[in-house]
Amino acid sequence: MLNQMTEKKIMIITGTRKGIGRYLAEYYIKKSYFVIGCSRGETDLVDENYKHYCLDIADENQVKVLFRDLQKDFGRLDVLINNAGVASMNHSLLTPISTVKKILDTNVVGNFLFSRESAKIMKKNNFGRIVNFVTFAIPFKLEGEAIYAASKAAVATLTEILSREYAPFNITVNAVAPPAVQTDLIRGVADDKMDKLLNRQSIHRYGTPKEVCAVIDFLIQPENEMINGQIIYMGGV
Repeated sequence: MLNQMTEKKIMIITGTRKGIGRYLAEYYIKKSYFVIGCSRGETDLVDENYKHYCLDIADENQVKVLFRDLQKDFGRLDVLINNAGVASMNHSLLTPISTVKKILDTNVVGNFLFSRESAKIMKKNNFGRIVNFVTFAIPFKLEGEAIYAASKAAVATLTEILSREYAPFNITVNAVAPPAVQTDLIRGVADDKMDKLLNRQSIHRYGTPKEVCAVIDFLIQPENEMINGQIIYMGGV
């Protein structure tokens, strides 16, 4: 079975328990990837081409265990999708420091750790594709999302700098900002606020996970090695 798995492309997706991450995991399993996923909690996703880790993506020791197993089992990694993220939609005056630290740890530290450890393995095979997730809250300067937007702005900068650092190893680093997708991340947002947000896009509707996958498919194609350090804002920002 291990020999059969190593013939497949190997992909890591963070935050696969629910939402877009769960959709991505199922989508790429069907596209014949072997997917390694993770989340803080258990998952009910069971497939012979899927392995799940329960961990905190900002915990360096836990993350290194995942990558040690990956190196031992497969010896290579083709794609990393840094999907995991948390948000807080509060006025800055009402945002506790515990929330600030949680958002920065998950969105920035976790993204950096997975990118760094992935690149260590990818460069041995002189190939890799890393896709990060940012947000339309950056260009829209959304009130009530100061720390979330700031954390994702940091990811945008990481994307641009890591793309230069990893380019000599034929590793590209790009980012996608999904449009508003009806997941748990926005389920608690008032309808009138979401309507205003959708109207600021040039495409006035919710996006779908399938549309997000279409962008990722483009970015991870081996022949797209000239697409690097780019941030794609979906929905017509």
